[in-house]
Amino acid sequence: MVAVFVGLTAWHSHLPLVVFLVALGWCSAWWTSFQHELIHGHPTPNRRLNDALGLVSPVMWLPYARYKTSHLRHHRNEVLTDPFDDPESYYESGAAWAAMGQFQRRLMWINRTLLGRLIVGPWISVTAFLRGELVQLWRGRPGARRTWALHVMVQAPVLVWVFGICHIPVWQYVGSAVWMGTSLTMLRSFAEHRWVTGEGTRSAVVKAGWPWALLYLNNNLHHAHHARPTVAWYRLPAVAEELQSHSLAAAGAGLYLGYSHLARLYLVRPFCLPVHPSAPEAEELRSLRPVAS
Repeated sequence: MVAVFVGLTAWHSHLPLVVFLVALGWCSAWWTSFQHELIHGHPTPNRRLNDALGLVSPVMWLPYARYKTSHLRHHRNEVLTDPFDDPESYYESGAAWAAMGQFQRRLMWINRTLLGRLIVGPWISVTAFLRGELVQLWRGRPGARRTWALHVMVQAPVLVWVFGICHIPVWQYVGSAVWMGTSLTMLRSFAEHRWVTGEGTRSAVVKAGWPWALLYLNNNLHHAHHARPTVAWYRLPAVAEELQSHSLAAAGAGLYLGYSHLARLYLVRPFCLPVHPSAPEAEELRSLRPVAS
């Protein structure tokens, strides 16, 4: 993975521009999948070594320590999708929705379509995250300044390599490694979770072919991952079969036959409500624009 990144950036001027941009975006998303594995204790049993391996990222904007803390909070299955307790929920609370203007509400609806998630989703997420981090830095959240100082320190050599040595134009790097890399990661997370009532699983399954399964390190088998989060990526297909994840997901958050299947269903149609379905405001939205909750 490191070799791919170094090779792409070092030889970028010898590659067709489109090939370079797509390949670098793919490598960036793949790197994020690797960071996800590190968070869950792979590939080594040494936590400190794993954390050290995760510090650098082509995506740049997300410090590994913040990603790790937030993602482990997300793994409390009993609060999945809750906008207050699940940091990776795409649902808004009723209060947050009520405080939004018309432009923000329209943007939230757009972000519930696959096309919107891929195009504007990265900018929405990055902007919201960095704004929140600035607030926390200003308020002196314990550890925030140390986290960002370390992040800047470890990313500085990457910046020197990319812009100072390889002379990659800023727009190319931001458009591929940052935007496209984040966008591809958001393709994976688009339908991972859906609020369902009762005992149904809130984690979905996407039956992806090998290029996507490799890119996401089998995290498309999301029910299996949430049921057994410490299982290494290469064992997830067997675990999914053992747990009958496909059947459970079909009865709960959803079973999809591939990312093309997702695109046919939700390219321009909202996948879910922007407001959590348990909020009173959701009923009115459901009547105005019926979507799966």
